Amino acid sequence: MPAALPRFLLAYAALYAGYGLTTPFLPALLSERGLSPTEVGLVLAAGTGIRLAAGPLAGRIADRLAAGRGVLAACAALSALSALLYLAGHGFAGLMLAGLAHAAATAPLAPLADALALPAAAASRFAYGTVRGAGSAAFIAGTLAAGQAVALLGLPALPVAGALAFAALAGASLRLPAPAPATATAGAPAGAGRPAGAGARDLLRSGPFLRLVAVAALVIGSHAVHDAFAVIRWREAGLGATLASLLWAEAVAAEVLVFLVLGPPLLARIGPAGALALAAGAGILRWSVAALTVALPALVAIQALHGLTFALLHLAAMRILAGTVPPGLAATAQTLYGTLGLGIATTLATLAAGPLYEHLGAGAFWVMAAACAAALPLVRGLGQVQP
Repeated sequence: MPAALPRFLLAYAALYAGYGLTTPFLPALLSERGLSPTEVGLVLAAGTGIRLAAGPLAGRIADRLAAGRGVLAACAALSALSALLYLAGHGFAGLMLAGLAHAAATAPLAPLADALALPAAAASRFAYGTVRGAGSAAFIAGTLAAGQAVALLGLPALPVAGALAFAALAGASLRLPAPAPATATAGAPAGAGRPAGAGARDLLRSGPFLRLVAVAALVIGSHAVHDAFAVIRWREAGLGATLASLLWAEAVAAEVLVFLVLGPPLLARIGPAGALALAAGAGILRWSVAALTVALPALVAIQALHGLTFALLHLAAMRILAGTVPPGLAATAQTLYGTLGLGIATTLATLAAGPLYEHLGAGAFWVMAAACAAALPLVRGLGQVQP
């Protein structure tokens, strides 16, 4: 086993366990602390907004200072402290400040971890999918542990548990191997000694980078109707809560399987552009079937496609970023990709999902299938050129 692998496994386990412990029950915690449904929505929306700025800013700082481990550790420590603010905050203003602080601190964690893991995986010859799959498994474990903690100790136990996980991440981050010194790749600057916004501007003027962001935005964003309304539709069709939870768990299990086992060899065989095309094609199939039927065998079949529509796409995107973005811009690229390709797209798609489902019902899934189809023409040649 490569020496770096256990350190990254520990870091990713702590990171995604922290997410699993804090994210699913946050609305319930805010409600229990006295916020109205409207106020809960405002706190969550404000958190989403500040993430869009905090992620790229932290990434740029990490690149400018060549201090990815230190920035990751600092953000993890701030995540631990800010999680505890949910216990100290009272009223709308106090909980809004807690939510903003925690959202800003946690926003850069996953992109910064990826920016460190990808070059280490290449240098130490371990599969990035191994650590990312371990993270997904840890998220499941964290979510299950959160449910047990709530049942035994109540909702206030979750910020404490999340703080412990993020504190563990802070310690694990400092033990990660130091990245190799950044050097410029052909035709692309490393980013050192340049104006603070120059690297981000270079990336946002890069055709291949923007096409990758667009593909991710379309395919990942296409999950919005499913994430918001699939369980509602299933239950209206007579499927019980247990079956609904099993179908949801199947999708996450498929994600873990692709990250750990199926994805790396498939990516090696068909290449990043082929993997992106396969993810988009799987999305077309998945959402088309979802628009047509809620028959249980069909649902079981298409939930397994989550391994392609999310996990394989993520592996391909990480391969492209690792191979085409110069090391001095790695954290900037990761945080911009996470913000533009995932964050903004998911937010906008989720906002659109409500009106679409209200007016079209199951037909809203056809719009999601069309989004995946729109991604297909954009994948050609990605991963073969420098940004």
